[in-house]
Amino acid sequence: MIQVVVLGGGKGQSVLLRGLKHIDNIHLSAIVTVADDGGSTGRLREDFNVPAMGDIRNVMLALAESESLLSDIMNYRFDSNSRSTLAGHNLGNLILTSLIDIKGDFMEAIASTSKILNVMGDIIPASTELITLCATMSDGTIIRGESNIPKYRNHIQNVYYDVSVEASEEAVNAIKNADIILFGVGSIYTSILPNVIIKQIKEAILESNAKKIYYCNAMSQAGETDGYSGEDHVEALVSHSGIRFDAVVRCSDHIPEWVLDRYALEHSHPVLFDMDEHEYPLIPMKLLRFEDGIIRHDPEKVMTSFGKVLEVIGCPSVLK
Repeated sequence: MIQVVVLGGGKGQSVLLRGLKHIDNIHLSAIVTVADDGGSTGRLREDFNVPAMGDIRNVMLALAESESLLSDIMNYRFDSNSRSTLAGHNLGNLILTSLIDIKGDFMEAIASTSKILNVMGDIIPASTELITLCATMSDGTIIRGESNIPKYRNHIQNVYYDVSVEASEEAVNAIKNADIILFGVGSIYTSILPNVIIKQIKEAILESNAKKIYYCNAMSQAGETDGYSGEDHVEALVSHSGIRFDAVVRCSDHIPEWVLDRYALEHSHPVLFDMDEHEYPLIPMKLLRFEDGIIRHDPEKVMTSFGKVLEVIGCPSVLK
């Protein structure tokens, strides 16, 4: 059984997990950021003094054994235009908040919900503390709050926490026991790095002999990676952590022009690698699907490509 750790948060991490969970010979551990402070998650953080659980909920649904009515319930969001105090809240977030109160512990709340959903793997918060992500922009401006960082629309110099943050013991142990550590897919500065910059997690990654693989984004993210090449994405991770990647996976799918035009209106462009030679193997893979003009990573393509990625880096294929 190969131990695979996936670091990230949000929809990007979830789509990788939806593909990988169908591979029989691996055990998945998802280390998830708890730095989110927007929307329903942010309101619950403020009202109940609990860690952010929005990305945790997304990962739970991604790793659930099957999409069920219960999954739909966990993903239900109350009408944001309602005058109710529940307006905009996600029902799954409310359930997790209530379980924290019942169980008296964030990890116990995650474990209980995971059991109900028949989650295929371990879901581990990077920290169980209430943490606030900060960013320094190229003009010296300091932004506080994960949800505020992309709004400033300036080049991000670095992200950090302005207080000492303790990693969860479970996250550190998962990394120490990992055979493969995957980074991505997702927002570099607000999904992946919030995990990596926690001191104990960074140290565990650097000390690990696990193969380290980065799944690069297909498109840039407005307000976060404007104008970034593929190399820029990798450098952002390396400069914050010192990680040396054993492979970087890039999307080689042809993206229709009309889809690119739609993304251009949102100031988003394809992430391309400018150089032919890198310190890491650059692995092109067809990973995308297009739904109503929206670019998404396809879980089935992620699954079928994973064995090929392992072969390139010298690991035995885990696929049957």
